[in-house]
Amino acid sequence: MSATTSLPAVHDRRATLAGIGLMLAGIFLFAVNDVLGKWLVSTYSVGQVLLLRSLAALAVLLPFLWRGGLTALARAPLPGLQILRIAFSSLEVAFFYWAVVYLPLADVMTFYLAGPIYVAAFAAVFLGERLDRRRLAVIGIGFIGVLIVLRPSPATLSLPALIAMAGSLCFALMMISARRLRGTSDVVLVTGQTLGALLLGLLLIPFGWTTPSPRDLALLSLLGIVAMIAHVCVNRSVKFAPASTVAPYQYTLIVWAAVFGYFVFGDVLQPWTIAGAALIIAAGWLLFRLEQTASQGPA
Repeated sequence: MSATTSLPAVHDRRATLAGIGLMLAGIFLFAVNDVLGKWLVSTYSVGQVLLLRSLAALAVLLPFLWRGGLTALARAPLPGLQILRIAFSSLEVAFFYWAVVYLPLADVMTFYLAGPIYVAAFAAVFLGERLDRRRLAVIGIGFIGVLIVLRPSPATLSLPALIAMAGSLCFALMMISARRLRGTSDVVLVTGQTLGALLLGLLLIPFGWTTPSPRDLALLSLLGIVAMIAHVCVNRSVKFAPASTVAPYQYTLIVWAAVFGYFVFGDVLQPWTIAGAALIIAAGWLLFRLEQTASQGPA
């Protein structure tokens, strides 16, 4: 293979690695955001958390919107799909905060690990992305790890668990729509998500309001800023690489769930959690190796 013909393969490989790195960064930031969010929803309503964090994110976005972002937002392509994506994003975060009111953070995070399975199926159906047997097998290994952690029983089908599963589904649909809208600027995508969460927060405010202390107001604002950066990372990851490639790296959420669960909430890892996490990490590494091999192409 000549140097000229290898350039596209090198570019594709770099783009894939960039997409994976951004997904890993985004998931870590989501984990930090989730820990902070669980602590805050013990005092403040879901609607209040959504509203105040969205106002903080919009304050950060204002300079970008002033420099042409509003025009780009008004002219965003595929407006119907943009609205659907905003709806998926807003519901996903609302469902998460609702679920962590009743469930341990690690449990809710683990339910969200089913997201890559949804993404793989939706990407093949709606985006025409190819899934070979090896990738399907690796994703299956990761899902077995999730099942080991969950230890499915009738108790896992409680209302809070179903809420968490619905949030995971919304997150997957958000990723699929982001892949379809990869030509849209990050400012437009994040602004749409922020406005959607703001509107949902306004709709939910009548169900509860507690005046926050200055410290909690700062933390609620930080919640919005961290979430905004995390969304930028995830949005850009599916622009660089196929959704079915980067989505399985959501499995790293279980690692952060274990770390934060122990150091923040005092949760002690159980043997089945360690075994499941090991399978999940192994699946992510195998998928990474498959992508490296595929990007390099034949010698």
